[in-house]
Amino acid sequence: MKIIPQSLLAVSLVTLPFVSQAAQLTVTAVNKLNLARANQTIELTEKQLEPLGAKELGAVHVKDLAGKELIVQAVDTDFDAYRKADMVIFQADFAPNETKTFTVTTGGKQVFKKEQYKAFGRFNRERFDDFVWENDRIAHRTYGAGLETWQGEPLSSSTIDIWSKRTPRMVVNDWYLSDDYHTDHGDGADFYSAGPSRGCGGNGLWAAERLWTSRNFVNSRVLANGPIRVVFELEYAPFLVDNISVSEVKRVSLDAGSQLDRFQSTYKQFTRPGQTQKLTTGIGLKKTGGEKVEFNAERGWLEKWEKVEKNAGEQGLAIVADPKSIEKQTEDKLNQLILVKVPESNVVSYWAGFGWDKAGQIPSADTWKKYVDEFAQGAASPIEVSMAEK
Repeated sequence: MKIIPQSLLAVSLVTLPFVSQAAQLTVTAVNKLNLARANQTIELTEKQLEPLGAKELGAVHVKDLAGKELIVQAVDTDFDAYRKADMVIFQADFAPNETKTFTVTTGGKQVFKKEQYKAFGRFNRERFDDFVWENDRIAHRTYGAGLETWQGEPLSSSTIDIWSKRTPRMVVNDWYLSDDYHTDHGDGADFYSAGPSRGCGGNGLWAAERLWTSRNFVNSRVLANGPIRVVFELEYAPFLVDNISVSEVKRVSLDAGSQLDRFQSTYKQFTRPGQTQKLTTGIGLKKTGGEKVEFNAERGWLEKWEKVEKNAGEQGLAIVADPKSIEKQTEDKLNQLILVKVPESNVVSYWAGFGWDKAGQIPSADTWKKYVDEFAQGAASPIEVSMAEK
């Protein structure tokens, strides 16, 4: 019989309880609104997850109270050199005023199947530098520098285009592959002509009683790409705003189950020392004939209902912003606008998106207005999250 030295036995007795008990966290999430809230994304930061001792956040697992394992996505929010995730996200539905609890542990690295993806985006060099993105509800694209010099149909615009889809599947790659996405073959199509307008939530800077806009983006990078959230950034070269030059980095985020994207613009002013100006961003929705427009200053939203081109049904578009930051509603020749004060940080955030009646979730103007109003209430009262080590 092999004899274990007393010193080694002591070490094993001390360390055994530590290695045999896996760290576990309990997450409590509270919906403080008297509203049912589906597809709520819960974020857990790297610091909050430190007690787990996970070497990488892709190995974090979450179960609900019934023991069902949820899809968990690790997200890199700062685009560090190693693309190291610094947050994990998962989703849950909440009844009015409901509190839910979840168990967080570590395990094998999360690997997802194609059918689990509900958010996706990519740069498209082959289509004159488009950037296209989607979730299980909506799709968009915006335009890169290559489109400005295309002799066939050049366009200089930082607009946000609409791609109307009526399937939860990820379809934008298929649409580019077939190159016939202006015809609806059952999944939807590109019916929208954004042109030089702001389209669906594009923005510019408001000065001297007019909107100043950038040209097409010059660089892009993807920070996260599903299955729950797509996050990417677009860089815009300096453009003139009245008598100053300003550049912009736009971060766009879209979560599964949402009709609205989150936009965050970071501005840099090129001025002499002491000449920095206060900025106001103008966020727009393209004007169309026969549209019905409503603005709610108290809730912080601008929404409209309109006919889709080519007799392809009807759709609603909306912008949601912090009511305290909104200066006023206005318009120009191309757009319905809300003007939002840019804070001293030169970073401003808002939401914008759309809903198409043929997709099934938003069948009417009243449904759209209700959705936008409840979304604005949710933006003002996020799901409250607390954690405890178990």
